[in-house]
Amino acid sequence: MVDIANRRLIFVKGFLFLTLVLLASIVLICLTFSWQVTSLLAISVWSFCRFYYFAFYVIERYVDPGFRFTGLVDFIKRFLHGDLKCESGTSSRVSST
Repeated sequence: MVDIANRRLIFVKGFLFLTLVLLASIVLICLTFSWQVTSLLAISVWSFCRFYYFAFYVIERYVDPGFRFTGLVDFIKRFLHGDLKCESGTSSRVSST
């Protein structure tokens, strides 16, 4: 699959994702309206956005500037295998103890 190079198409794609999130959230809230469901949905969306920011920006900028990956699955695979490197160049393997 070819990467999108057209700036306008990239924005259209982003707003389509936003539209999907909003529609799915509205339908979910309408089907099971309660403040608890609404609150949990808001917390879930916010938390996932923060995780996504962490995976794609924080890791690349502050942990391993050479780290490039294609998506969250690739990020999780590399994290589980301990392939992230600290800025000093040493491997930052996750301890299983």
